[in-house]
Amino acid sequence: MALVPYVENSSPLLSKFHSASAEFQFRSHRVTVSQDWRTHGVAAVLWDAAVVLSVFMEQGGALDLKGKRVIELGAGTGLVGIVAALLGAEVTVTDRAPALDLLSSNVKSNLPPGCEGSATVSELTWGQGLERFPPGGFDLVLGADIVYLEDTFVPLLETLEHLSSDATAVLLACKIRYERDTRFLDLLRQRFLVEEVLYDQQRDIHVYQARKLPDPRAEL
Repeated sequence: MALVPYVENSSPLLSKFHSASAEFQFRSHRVTVSQDWRTHGVAAVLWDAAVVLSVFMEQGGALDLKGKRVIELGAGTGLVGIVAALLGAEVTVTDRAPALDLLSSNVKSNLPPGCEGSATVSELTWGQGLERFPPGGFDLVLGADIVYLEDTFVPLLETLEHLSSDATAVLLACKIRYERDTRFLDLLRQRFLVEEVLYDQQRDIHVYQARKLPDPRAEL
């Protein structure tokens, strides 16, 4: 997730981002994620897409996560990865280096001893150092509100391709704010089979599931 400097804004629409934390009840667990808009901007606040994707997973919209290998991209506060771990997945929660302290703190404080799954935090800048992650090594790739900067589209697609096998599911939750967001989906469809699996009208959040298209060269 790109880091944008904090700019003072009195808009009531942004007031929730200025709160120090956000709390959720997840089954028998209370999940509390800290936010730090002032220091790290958009990378350190909880966006609606993360909430919608977490609820979608909790309600069984994703594959059974118990024992599955999951990676979250641009994790920010880490809510999505935390929920995946509480559902039993082995999760790698990733973001760029400046976001890792807050992310690590949230993951550590919200995964109790004996948690069904586990989560580790790792630095990942899209398109860079991908050899550190096993190619096609994940059952599920998650991303909440990571489609918004056009300069990141190519490295994001490269990262999704590297992490995915033909059996990997990719779940992306996002708003479609601008024409460029639609262009990203068009690019994604060139490499993945994409379908919309949920639209949350109240929050205006789309959830897309993508699966890698077979490589035609493999048939030669």
